[in-house]
Amino acid sequence: MSDVFLSTFSPKFSKRALSLRASPTIALTTKAKNLKASGKDVIVLGAGEPDFDTPQNIKDFAIEAIKKGKTKYTPVAGTAELRIAVAAKFKRENGIDYKPSEVIVGTGAKQVLFNALMATVEAGDEVIIPAPYWVSYPDIVSMFEGVNVFIETKKENLFKANATEIEAKITPKTKWIILNSPSNPSGEVYSKAEMLAIAEVVRKHKHILVMCDDIYEHICYEKDAFCTMAQVAPDLADRVFTLNGVSKSYSMTGWRIGYGAIKNEQFIKILDNIQSQSTSNPSSISQEAALEALNGTQDFLPKNTAIFKARRDMVVDSINAIKGLWCSRPAGAFYVFFSVGALIGKKTKSGQIIGSCTDFANYMLDEFLVAGVPGSAFGYNNYIRISYATSNEELTKGLERIKAAAESLI
Repeated sequence: MSDVFLSTFSPKFSKRALSLRASPTIALTTKAKNLKASGKDVIVLGAGEPDFDTPQNIKDFAIEAIKKGKTKYTPVAGTAELRIAVAAKFKRENGIDYKPSEVIVGTGAKQVLFNALMATVEAGDEVIIPAPYWVSYPDIVSMFEGVNVFIETKKENLFKANATEIEAKITPKTKWIILNSPSNPSGEVYSKAEMLAIAEVVRKHKHILVMCDDIYEHICYEKDAFCTMAQVAPDLADRVFTLNGVSKSYSMTGWRIGYGAIKNEQFIKILDNIQSQSTSNPSSISQEAALEALNGTQDFLPKNTAIFKARRDMVVDSINAIKGLWCSRPAGAFYVFFSVGALIGKKTKSGQIIGSCTDFANYMLDEFLVAGVPGSAFGYNNYIRISYATSNEELTKGLERIKAAAESLI
């Protein structure tokens, strides 16, 4: 085969592949990092990962695992020890009884979610997703020719969908409801009363599954604020897929370990089969690290959460002091989702019209060297998401630049 042929050959890509977007949050963060690499003093407030290092006990446990030769293939669905630890975590922290055979471990929570939708969504199946939503939900649904059914939540309800709004979207084609609490991007948390009301709707519609994405579970700012559906409605535990992982709470984003659980062994077995034909098992060493994360000391969790809470308060107070901006005081995660609606239609000094939140996000980055993610990436216009999972010094500089960008408009 000639070099000329190789350079000119273009495969016919599937419509499914061509329709996929790159993750908007990753794309913006990459752009910001490229600017930074070129010598620009960019403040990156777009990343969805803690700035804390992985706790030392977890790193040490992983190093010992390498020394002991735990570097071989493991069972596809995770080591027996880790699946036991995940089941124990759910019992200890959430009061949910799962058997290890009702648990699956994947290469990050995203893979577990992807596999669950692959296993269940067929062409025309509908998935109810409250907006604002995590950027990957709708694209993954679309990959399997599912139909995204969005609920545009209200800021008055702290960007949470209520039971009435959810029930109004249910049809015979509804396959899933996806709930993310604490939420990315809003940081808001569904209360027990709200979760119970949604559970009552699910009981009435027996063909529906619920996915509870709990990845920010431990980053909550009020005592006992967090709950998940299988916890408050155990009778639905065979229809609720509970998704979690060690990335956010344990500062282990790069280790790529997530897990899911449902009281349905057949469901888990099908996910096991899917995973066996794609990635096979997650990294053996990462699984050992996750085992220590779940079984080891949890003392650092409240300390880290206290730091995040102090940063949250600083960011919220600063944003709300800027003319034209507004945000709620989120109850969890490490994001602030602020409105730039009052800035839409204004002009830059060079005459550029700010016609959308994307325009303002680009303006912040290009002219003031601070990166935030436009709300349109999360299905919600006229908002910007910033992360406060960074140092106070970086946050202070970033907030000063956001203020300068907003106040420069005429």
